[in-house]
Amino acid sequence: MTVKTTKIRIHYCTQCQWQLRSVWMAQELLASFSDDIDQVILQPGTGGVFEIWVDETCIWERKKDGGFPSAKELKVRVRNCAFPEKPLGAHLENQPTQDL
Repeated sequence: MTVKTTKIRIHYCTQCQWQLRSVWMAQELLASFSDDIDQVILQPGTGGVFEIWVDETCIWERKKDGGFPSAKELKVRVRNCAFPEKPLGAHLENQPTQDL
């Protein structure tokens, strides 16, 4: 049995009321990577923060990346960072990723 060690942290702004968006993204990640990840952490913050971390690597920052990722973009970035050998399925692999 493989020990799961990957931790995903979604740091979101409570003042901006982004909790539901964060919970939805966590659910999407759990649906795709439940056999691979150890934890999905929701970390409340303030000041407009919205960041997604895979272990110690920031894979999405709202201010830098210009908004919020689509579910597809999020899954591709998590996969590329933590599980590059894992296929995401034809429904995600064959669609072009839009530049955000």
